Amino acid sequence: MSTPVLRSVHVHPVKSMRALTRTEAEVEPWGLAGDRRWAVVDAANEVVTQRRHPRMALAAAEPLPGGGIALSAPGHPTLEVGVPTPPPATPTLTMEIFGKFVEVVPAAPAAAAWLSSYLESDVRLVHMDAPEHRRPVDPDYALPGETVSLADGYPLLVATTTSLDALNSLIAQGDHADEGPLPMNRFRPNLVIEGTAPWAEDGWKRLAVGEVTFRVARPCGRCVLTTTDQLTAERGKEPLRTLSRHRKSDGRVIFGQNLVPEHTGTVRVGDPVKILD
Repeated sequence: MSTPVLRSVHVHPVKSMRALTRTEAEVEPWGLAGDRRWAVVDAANEVVTQRRHPRMALAAAEPLPGGGIALSAPGHPTLEVGVPTPPPATPTLTMEIFGKFVEVVPAAPAAAAWLSSYLESDVRLVHMDAPEHRRPVDPDYALPGETVSLADGYPLLVATTTSLDALNSLIAQGDHADEGPLPMNRFRPNLVIEGTAPWAEDGWKRLAVGEVTFRVARPCGRCVLTTTDQLTAERGKEPLRTLSRHRKSDGRVIFGQNLVPEHTGTVRVGDPVKILD
């Protein structure tokens, strides 16, 4: 087996919109710089994702100088959105994200109008503005002081190419073989590693990617979002059908591992990966 290396790096400026591929990224305590700092909420201030609106997969957010983003989607003109004026000039709102609550700042009304038109639903865009608004990582799997931005529960997600290959082999043997092979973007990882044994990540506790070390918090439970084709927004049965038969832990179907950075630094495509524990 060759020495594991970092194959690719991905950030998601707006939660549940299209991923952007990078050659390197800064690692902050709560995740990769620029990853999931924006999100969409409904009229009740509850997070909106591809679980509810698969067409979010077709929308993109390109970073702009100064921290803003340019929104684009099929059939809609590009809209540039600046970072909202911080409190107290713009009041925060309390956003609910899968039973947890965090303070965010609403973006300009034009962003709400653009998104509401695209998703055909009453929604608006929000931004996580300040470190003090980061929310705690699940206390059952966190160390004191660990925080996360607007990701589901943990600062980063790592997956391996060999485990995806193994999963695709299982899909090819199943009832929905015509849906495979699946690409890695179904799982929306931040870091993709190659050169490991299939499912080796099940045993990891700590790893170093280049100059940054990470603690492995727990396996990542997967949801219906993974059945959404990220290029067409169409849904199928895989990979959940196969994962439910072969990859379950604590009643959840799993793929990939949730990570918490132990310190800041930069990760770069091609960085060597060392399994520390």
